[in-house]
Amino acid sequence: MTSDGEVGTTVRSFVRAPLQTLRAAWETLRSWRRIHFTRAGVFYVAGSFAVGFAAINTGNNLLYLLLGAMLGAMSVSGWLSEQTIRDLELDRIVPRGGHVGQPIQIHYRVRNRKRFLSTYALEIQEPGLTEISFLPRVAAGDTGRASARQVFLNRGVYPLEKLTLATDYPFGLFRKERDIPVPGEILVWPRTDLRIRVPSAAEGRRAGPAAESGSAARGVRGEYRSLREYRPGDDLRDVHWKATARTGRAVVREYDRDAADPLWVSLDVSTPEGAASEHAADVAASLVARLIREGSPVALHAGERSVSPGSGPAQLERILDALARVDFGTVDAPPPVPRLRCVRVTAGARPRGWADAILARPGASS
Repeated sequence: MTSDGEVGTTVRSFVRAPLQTLRAAWETLRSWRRIHFTRAGVFYVAGSFAVGFAAINTGNNLLYLLLGAMLGAMSVSGWLSEQTIRDLELDRIVPRGGHVGQPIQIHYRVRNRKRFLSTYALEIQEPGLTEISFLPRVAAGDTGRASARQVFLNRGVYPLEKLTLATDYPFGLFRKERDIPVPGEILVWPRTDLRIRVPSAAEGRRAGPAAESGSAARGVRGEYRSLREYRPGDDLRDVHWKATARTGRAVVREYDRDAADPLWVSLDVSTPEGAASEHAADVAASLVARLIREGSPVALHAGERSVSPGSGPAQLERILDALARVDFGTVDAPPPVPRLRCVRVTAGARPRGWADAILARPGASS
């Protein structure tokens, strides 16, 4: 015997299927062509109706000729705008990634496959984004290039499904649009310009049973190499006070980073989505960027995502890619190495059992 709930579910499914089909058909129709009146077009059409009304009431041949010329101009406008946006091939070239709040340059390559007619006054826009690219002219059989600078205010993966082509050529009476499927995505990385202290991972490792050895005491610093002049951002613990007093300039110890153990940066993904968690992602990215700039090998753990140890610009991009795809409010899996080898970055309460912990608080210095 069928329950009332099962009957209701069946009815909803029966109604939903045709609605989804109609919605898909409507989206397909809209993507084929869309026409909008410009302000000049509204006045032009209104004037055409006025001339037609006057011609019918007066029977004046001159008014009929004027009406025919106005309707002919509308027909020519529609035909030329159609030729402008048809028979085009588009490619989108996006960078590997870009940072939150910084312009990301997106390039477009447009090939005009028409044999005789050029494309004029072509606008290219990404649905959902703000900036518009403009091509004044692409000759028949030629290729034109345009670009747009988009600024994203949030970290993440932005899917790009299609491009909208539009033109109001030739008279500016109508704006004609069409959509072309061009799949892709943009990775928006967290910020890497926050001032982050060097974690006291060496002291954190001394808490472990194996931390009494000399290699553990070296921590992420590695083998001592030489002295050099202090640079902004250097760890004050590395200042060589005797050499500083002797020379009158701040001098720090420099270490061989290649001999250092890789430091794991562990991002807490169990905190809920919001400004605090996003700031934690910025802090983790800035910490990784600083360690890599200083030559330290570094790795990332963020929930179920991890990036193996490495160094250099390629390693930074791999970690930024992973951070761009992190979802907060998810299960926080344990790191692949002991916690005493990890620096924990969290927007929650101070954790215990890690080599070091950095609490991410928006508006506060980390």
